Amino acid sequence: MSNLVLIKDAHSILTGAGGEAARSAASDVRIADGVITQMGNGLRPQPGERVLNARDCVIYPGWVNTHHHLFQSLLKGVPAGINLTLSPWLQAVPFIYRRAFNEERLRLAARIGIVELMLSGCTTIADHHYIYYPNMGYDASAALFEEADKLGVRFMLQRGGGTVTRKLEADRSTYVEPETLDGMLADVERVASRYHQGGPRPRTRVALAPTTATVSVARGELREVARAARRMKLPLHTHMSETVSFLEHCRAEFGCLPIEFLAEHEWLGPDVSLAHLTHLADAELRLLAQSGTGMAHCPQSNARLADGVARAPDLHRLGGAVSIGVDGAASNEAADMLSEVHFCWLMHRAHAGAATRPRPQGGGEAGADSVSVEQVVNWASEGGARMLGFDGVGTLQVGQAADLAVYDLDSPRYFGLHDMAIGPVVAAGRPRLKWLLAGGRVLVEDDAIPGMDMAALRAEASADVLRLMQQV
Repeated sequence: MSNLVLIKDAHSILTGAGGEAARSAASDVRIADGVITQMGNGLRPQPGERVLNARDCVIYPGWVNTHHHLFQSLLKGVPAGINLTLSPWLQAVPFIYRRAFNEERLRLAARIGIVELMLSGCTTIADHHYIYYPNMGYDASAALFEEADKLGVRFMLQRGGGTVTRKLEADRSTYVEPETLDGMLADVERVASRYHQGGPRPRTRVALAPTTATVSVARGELREVARAARRMKLPLHTHMSETVSFLEHCRAEFGCLPIEFLAEHEWLGPDVSLAHLTHLADAELRLLAQSGTGMAHCPQSNARLADGVARAPDLHRLGGAVSIGVDGAASNEAADMLSEVHFCWLMHRAHAGAATRPRPQGGGEAGADSVSVEQVVNWASEGGARMLGFDGVGTLQVGQAADLAVYDLDSPRYFGLHDMAIGPVVAAGRPRLKWLLAGGRVLVEDDAIPGMDMAALRAEASADVLRLMQQV
């Protein structure tokens, strides 16, 4: 297939950039060797170019999903955990099922999750995988990179795991032998030497990502982990402040707030991203913003588990770094980026409105401008790429990677829109994905992944879910 592509006559283009650059006046996008080389109107086809007719379509940057657990794609809607908060849910679902995952099952789950994300318009995925233990018998990291490579997406492994068995994991049904610190760091270095790419428009990256920094490694090891990551020139990632239990634990064990604890142990900075951050004090918000530490905001999972509402707009207003992640499908049964950005846009408005009070005690009606469509798109594209270190990715501008989604708003739910550009975010549903490109390569065409037998994938998933239920 030609590496020269011209996308013509789009109705609207959202660039993913912030501020006044959020919308492009262009209707055409020219791509060569995986990079956007020209944007304008009335561009004429050149010899050898493949022309994609985007009339009546809107173009978005490929979504950047900054926090996922792909193995959970086979754990959607588990009855034992559907009405539980985080701690009991962990015991009832991911912890009890994780030892049932072998290489074949992990590959199937990853394939399902990546396909789901791609069909929502996602081109970059960060997977926080934490099923690691001594003598596993297979290379989980390689399996994940290989499945992502087959489907053509950019992929970051946030290499989780831990050296401590916490109380939630200690009984026979959920126990997994912890790693040693030396063993964990040696394996991260091995994986990074093979897959971690720097420079412009990388395809694969690695982060050092203990599952939960405050409980998955010993306190005396936390600073050593941060220094090891920086020595290897790797970013850091972990779960943090997802529920009130994080606050209770840090106050009881360390006498401080969670973000203060991280600051004491060299775990803040522009090379650090933290998933959830649902419970933050004002002082913690300021620490995050001042240090450049990123938030991987997972609104649907936080709602599903009754965690609360992360203060993403507040962090954004302070100049902090915000991105969007879908979290695992076991706590977000719609683990795709379109559902996520739609819910994010609505949730923060509802949350702001719920905090209003009648006059004279308050200011009356407010909150409908707490987040804009363009802001949410920025979080879910440029914001995520910058946070993960995918330089040259995340916006539709000349010189940037040609990672983009072309949506055809041909369903009745989009009819009557006065501003078609915002349709994929505000109108919910899943618009027909006419094309998805990553690095200029067409990954999805006319809402289908070339060569993907979706019926076979569905049958394979159904059969394996039955085996999982019998096994566990």
